[in-house]
Amino acid sequence: MTDLEELRYPVGQFNPRSSLSHAERSELIEEIAHFPARFRNLVEDLSEAMLDTQYRPGGWTVRQVVHHVPDSHMQGYVRFKLAMTENNPTIRTYDQGAWGETSDARTAPIEFSLDLLDALHERWVFLLNSLKDSDFSRTYRHPEMGDVSLDTTIQLYAWHGRHHAGHVRLVVGTT
Repeated sequence: MTDLEELRYPVGQFNPRSSLSHAERSELIEEIAHFPARFRNLVEDLSEAMLDTQYRPGGWTVRQVVHHVPDSHMQGYVRFKLAMTENNPTIRTYDQGAWGETSDARTAPIEFSLDLLDALHERWVFLLNSLKDSDFSRTYRHPEMGDVSLDTTIQLYAWHGRHHAGHVRLVVGTT
């Protein structure tokens, strides 16, 4: 990986397994359950200057990353709900770059998004724990990626949390 790629993908690029065991799924659910507290611990004591520091040249600031994570994870939660209630629904994508440039993403206090992330993950984990193993083979249609299973989706959002925590660690200098 080049230096720029290492800054863009501090935990590596997303590389899902095609299917998961019950134990692997349970580990991912636990990771998703504990992510908000770990993420909060990583960012809550940062100065305003640190929050407004880019994690790489041309990248978002830590503040934008903090606001992006619940924006993205809300999409993930909705994708689970759609896949569980409809037969291979086509989801709507969103322009995450444009969302990251809105005034709330650039300037709002991070507590707004940290609180949202806490509540969202509580609800999401409750849903995930209610699913049967066979439910994770359900799919939705992504306009760019084609059919995506919930097994892939749970891996994606666990990775997504690690990915953006890695971006924050680039700024705060922790591993």
